Amino acid sequence: MNGYILRLQLLARIPETLNHDRLYYIENEPTISDSEYDALMRELRNTEDAHPKLITPDSPTQRVSGTIAEGFDSVQHIVPMISIDNIQTEDDAHDFDKRIKRFLELDEGIDIEYVCEPKFDGVSASLTYKNGLLRTGATRGDGKTGENITQNLKTIKAIPLRLNNDSRPPEIVEVRGEVIYSTAAFARLNKELAKEGKPVYANARNTASGSLRQLDPSITATRPLDFYGWGFGHAQGSNNNSEWEVINKLKNWGFKVDPRISMFNNIEQAISYHHEIESSRDKLPYDADGVVIKVNNKKFQKELGSTAKYPRWAVAYKFKARQATTTINDIIVQVGRMGLITPLAKVEPVIIAGVTISNASLHTQDIVMQKDIRKGDTVLIERAGDVIPQIVKSIPEKRTGKEKKFKMPLHCPSCSTRIEKEGSYYYCPNLSCPDQVKGRIEHLASRKAFDISGLGEKIVIQFLQEGIINDPADIFSLKKETIIDLERFADKSTENLINEIEKNKRVTFDRFLNAISIKHVGQRMSQVVAENFKDLDTLINADEQQLLEIDSVGPEIAKSIVNFFKIESNINTINKMLDAGVEIIYIQKVKSDKLSGKTFVLTGTLENYTRDEAKELIESLGGKVTSSVTKKSSYVIAGENPGSKLDKAMSLGVEILDAKSMKDLLK
Repeated sequence: MNGYILRLQLLARIPETLNHDRLYYIENEPTISDSEYDALMRELRNTEDAHPKLITPDSPTQRVSGTIAEGFDSVQHIVPMISIDNIQTEDDAHDFDKRIKRFLELDEGIDIEYVCEPKFDGVSASLTYKNGLLRTGATRGDGKTGENITQNLKTIKAIPLRLNNDSRPPEIVEVRGEVIYSTAAFARLNKELAKEGKPVYANARNTASGSLRQLDPSITATRPLDFYGWGFGHAQGSNNNSEWEVINKLKNWGFKVDPRISMFNNIEQAISYHHEIESSRDKLPYDADGVVIKVNNKKFQKELGSTAKYPRWAVAYKFKARQATTTINDIIVQVGRMGLITPLAKVEPVIIAGVTISNASLHTQDIVMQKDIRKGDTVLIERAGDVIPQIVKSIPEKRTGKEKKFKMPLHCPSCSTRIEKEGSYYYCPNLSCPDQVKGRIEHLASRKAFDISGLGEKIVIQFLQEGIINDPADIFSLKKETIIDLERFADKSTENLINEIEKNKRVTFDRFLNAISIKHVGQRMSQVVAENFKDLDTLINADEQQLLEIDSVGPEIAKSIVNFFKIESNINTINKMLDAGVEIIYIQKVKSDKLSGKTFVLTGTLENYTRDEAKELIESLGGKVTSSVTKKSSYVIAGENPGSKLDKAMSLGVEILDAKSMKDLLK
């Protein structure tokens, strides 16, 4: 009887507390004081602590997990979270409307209904609810696969743990929205940091992103993040005839929905809405860089479909870029990792949209000449797309006669090698140029290459200046005794870096190609090339014709790859990397149904495979990798230091594979 009474108490307290969360964080209309709310939470927590078996997933006490993640598992989006196309002008908006009508074979005189909303400058996230309960939260990632940040998203009070006001919630619904750091909260944060003499953050979006990717959810919980719902991805058991119906469902379920979201009868009204929001953008409680226009009719959306990149039924009508005037103090040139030399304007620091701008790329000498930009000029500068600083034009009327025209130097500012010109671009041909070496090493350590954390720009510069490294291959031969006495290094930090390098010596073929900095071969082209050559030796010996047979590889890329491997110093660097223990993993894309119908969960550090490699191999054999263990899981593959997933697998009787068993299964 006592247990029954306790359960009734909890069943009463949980919705009461969740209701107060909604009133405070979403409606901004609290009905009790903070102290009364705290007392209610204490009562709920004390009851659950005494009777943990009575805790439910939607209890407000479950917003912050006590465990720290080893890393984030991947989540496959049921419906891809693709980005949307941008437009800049009223004419572009009219063209968008005409394209819709042409595609749907409608007369131009027929009006299309649109739902319009401010384009949040935040971090997109998806929330998957099963039978009304929040089960998974993920980042957008690459659009197809995101990171599982469920525990971090649960700390955001504006995200309902259970869908409200629905006695028959959909079986599965993926709610999409934006995690933001409000402008007021961001201003408070920077003010406090400045008072403490600490570096301030550059912008609210990056701060929100960093807050969401904390491995310890309790840290995320300290950040005043907010969430606005704006749509659905996959919806099973929820029929929706219009985008406006989706918006109203989100409101009804307890999500914060921006009150400015509106429905309009035609494109003219949508354009007026854009201008209205743009004129009041400084009064918005968050950063926004445009307005999203969506076709309201879901049937039309389905007919319109998507291109490879964008949905045809939505577009982002961007605001005019933020602009300001400033003075060019100097024009210097900088050398990139591929030897490209570009002019850079050093300007008198100016604040645009809350960000201090002190540098602006001028791209090429031709652009400098066309815009007649000179050292000492007063110029109009903007954050293109509200992100990248660029100089729009000079203001000749403000010249004093002391301004100096820019001229590209004859020699590289880093190594004094004579500069070469290709079309409109200038290059330093010296592969041993210090700035190029620095850039290539930084790129080699980057996330999409060898992913060596702790090897940032300052450390790379320090190693180069001390003569500890001379080329990218030297990274893999670093010894603890060589760097432990350097400034910034102690026993622990030295050990961490050496271990990080050792741990990441195994790399897939495509990542290796991306890491070695072949001109015109970035991350995507590295993947294309790796899929078409069985190993590095075969690629090294390939000619231009073999490369041109690959879709997406043009003459310029083919020539660049062949020329790269003709240079003796490049081959020497590669051999030096391999001699230092770098191992290239070749994953052949084989169509197979060997593992069809089998579901895998990965946990711990896997021997001989990274998580991505294991996932790719399993999927190539027809299997599926999921982030959570359920009764339907076929196998849990457990490496070293497995997490709670192993315990759950044991409790559910799911078969567990060690490294050897996994290797045997995947042969």
